[in-house]
Parts: sequence; C-alpha cells; structure tokens
Amino acid sequence: MAYEQLKLDNQLCFRLYTVSRLVIQTYRPYLEPLGLTYPQYLVLLILWEEDHQLVNSIAHRLYLESNTMTPLLQRMEKEGLVKRKKGKVDGRQTFVSLTEKGRGMEERAKDIPSCMSDCLTDKGVKEEELLSLIPPLDNLINALSNNYPEE
Repeated sequence: MAYEQLKLDNQLCFRLYTVSRLVIQTYRPYLEPLGLTYPQYLVLLILWEEDHQLVNSIAHRLYLESNTMTPLLQRMEKEGLVKRKKGKVDGRQTFVSLTEKGRGMEERAKDIPSCMSDCLTDKGVKEEELLSLIPPLDNLINALSNNYPEE
C-alpha cells in the first residue's frame, strides 16, 4: 500500500460509522415490538421532552435537513404517532405534535435505555466508559456541525 493513512484500520471515521451502525442494530429488538424504527424513536424522544414543535426544530436537534424529516414524519403520521399542522401565523411552518398513541409509546419505551445499557455492560463495556464517551463525542459533533444551518 502506497499510503499508510489510507488503511481502513487507521480511519477514525470507520470506527464511528461501525459503532453507529451496530448501536442502531442493537436497538432493533427493543424497537421492533413497538413498531418503531430508530429515527422514529429519536423523533419521539424529542417530542416526549417537549411536545408541539416545529419540523425545523426537530430536524435541527437531529442534525438533519428539514426535507429529510418529511417522509419520516409522514410515516409516523400514517401510523398514528404524530400529527402535523400548519402554523396559524406563518403557513410555511409545520408543527408536529404527539397523538394519544404517540404519548402512550413513552410508557412502552421507558425501559429501552436501561436495556441498551445492560446489553453493553453484559458484553464487558463498563458504564463509566460509556459515560466518558459523551464529552468527546459532543466535541466532535460540535466541531463537525459548525457549518450546519441554524434554526
């Protein structure tokens, strides 16, 4: 190989990609009984924190473009989890709110974080290691999102 820096084993991005994919895969058995995909779960997490939010605000929290949100929210609306409504003051704005079914999902999903944590600690990952990852990952997110459009 001509360039050592091009070896797969030398790529931080490959590790981040792989961890992301494997974490999402690990969530699947907890989310499938609820009929949720991982992106839907993320939207619900945001709305459980604070209901009735602008599509753009949700997209911003998830570091997604608002046009990426439309098909996701359409599926969630068809499944009866959320409802979308145009703003009264500005018709270009769309608000997303939980339905009763969407609110009820919070109770059903309440144990997912501890199940995920248990799954990792059962495989030898220490809880302190997991918690210690948060600040450097937040630093990476902040550094890489500096070109991300503000709300």
